[in-house]
Amino acid sequence: MEYFCVEPEVAGGLGPLTVMDATTHPPIVSKLHYHFDGWLGNVLLETFPCFIVTDGARQALQAIDATGAKFDEVEVTVSEQFEELYPNKQLPKFVWLKADGKPKFDDFATTPDGRLIVSARALEVLQGLGISNALITPSSA
Repeated sequence: MEYFCVEPEVAGGLGPLTVMDATTHPPIVSKLHYHFDGWLGNVLLETFPCFIVTDGARQALQAIDATGAKFDEVEVTVSEQFEELYPNKQLPKFVWLKADGKPKFDDFATTPDGRLIVSARALEVLQGLGISNALITPSSA
């Protein structure tokens, strides 16, 4: 099976309610708060060192029994800039995608420096739902 390095859209950053141990690299996050500044509509987003997906993407990935992915809650807020740019935009429900699989074995994994590695079959699901602003390259990891 083919594997790809996926660098998702960055629509915001870590919010102030994020709990993180920054003494390691990549940092270890125990509670994720994603603070949106914008959003181009992708179902997979990133803020180093974390990834989030829409709940619809979670359901689609679970439907194919994607391996190496666990899902958890994420607190989501929007900035004043977001509200000015998108005064009527309603964000879908997002969940934290914790990629904890083995690279080139599971559908989701991360490299030692925190890059996301995705199998071709999981990538197909994500592309079908919309990740047009992600940078996708063949994985050498």
